[in-house]
Amino acid sequence: MSNEVSMFIMDISNSSKEHIGKALSDYLEQLKESITAWTENTAATQISHRAGDELVLVSNGYATAYTIAFYINRIWKFTDHLPYFGLSFGTIQEDVRDINIETWIHPLMKQARNANDHLKKQSDRWLFRFALPTLSKEQDFTIYSEQFETLINTSLMLKQEQINEQTEIQSLVCSLYFILGQQKKVSQYLDRTTATISHHMKQGKTQVILHTFYNIVKVLDSLGMHDKQRLTDELQTNMRQQIIKYLPDYFPKERRLS
Repeated sequence: MSNEVSMFIMDISNSSKEHIGKALSDYLEQLKESITAWTENTAATQISHRAGDELVLVSNGYATAYTIAFYINRIWKFTDHLPYFGLSFGTIQEDVRDINIETWIHPLMKQARNANDHLKKQSDRWLFRFALPTLSKEQDFTIYSEQFETLINTSLMLKQEQINEQTEIQSLVCSLYFILGQQKKVSQYLDRTTATISHHMKQGKTQVILHTFYNIVKVLDSLGMHDKQRLTDELQTNMRQQIIKYLPDYFPKERRLS
């Protein structure tokens, strides 16, 4: 039986500089625990913290890995050491729960590694890149995998340009709006007027960035043989609830910019 999965290999930019290694490694261990809690009772997930600054994740559903990666990016603590994600999705014969991710060898792992290596070589690095499997015997999305890979990565590139243009406060407002879902709640948390929040959202193209994210997730869900939108919706609900529960930890006072 084929199981639809997605995966990412995550690295961190500039992780060898400024004696930051231990702090990043400790942070990744905390993040690993958070991801385990986020996906509990939603998507079967295996995650490994490797080589100090690398996370590897495989999970049920074509959209799951990208969804988790986007959330990680929006709550990430070390703004001078951003994570970047090589992603892939496809089908495997194993049950995710039975995989030993430390020793698992699969073409999807190679594809994610290829995408990650591509990002690693960029001087102006994107945050996300997909590398998709080649044509398979099954009549699934791999018939058009090359075209899908081009279209998804083009959308990610355009979104990256918009993210890069955000100021610190615009990025913070974008992240908080993504998690909290209402301008009023963001204004209360930052102790700013709703008009100020609205201005930062407009200038920082928050709605465009988030709309692109939601559309990519919707497309990934639609490529599977089974409807996984409910799984993705439940996953996002769970992640938001748990992040909100510890919101000051993810967005502490010193990040509430003037």
